[in-house]
Amino acid sequence: MKILGVILGALIVLIQYPLWIGKGGWLRAWQLETEVTNQKGRNAGSEARNAALAAEVRDLKQGSEAAEERARRELGMLRGDEIFFQYVDPKGQ
Repeated sequence: MKILGVILGALIVLIQYPLWIGKGGWLRAWQLETEVTNQKGRNAGSEARNAALAAEVRDLKQGSEAAEERARRELGMLRGDEIFFQYVDPKGQ
């Protein structure tokens, strides 16, 4: 009778092994769920960045204000009717 109990116990353990540790087991499902959650977070960040870039491209294509602002900020350009004054702080030298 004890041998039958041991055999049945071993069979139960063998049946449970694929469920917990096997290729499609609970541990693997939990790991994949964590990876999916992390990837969704990265995707949300990428979508926000893409939306900002798309808005900038749209502004550059449609309006001259964005191009003018960018030329002023990055290249230091001025319009023809503007005068540039540079203030140097004598205490900062």
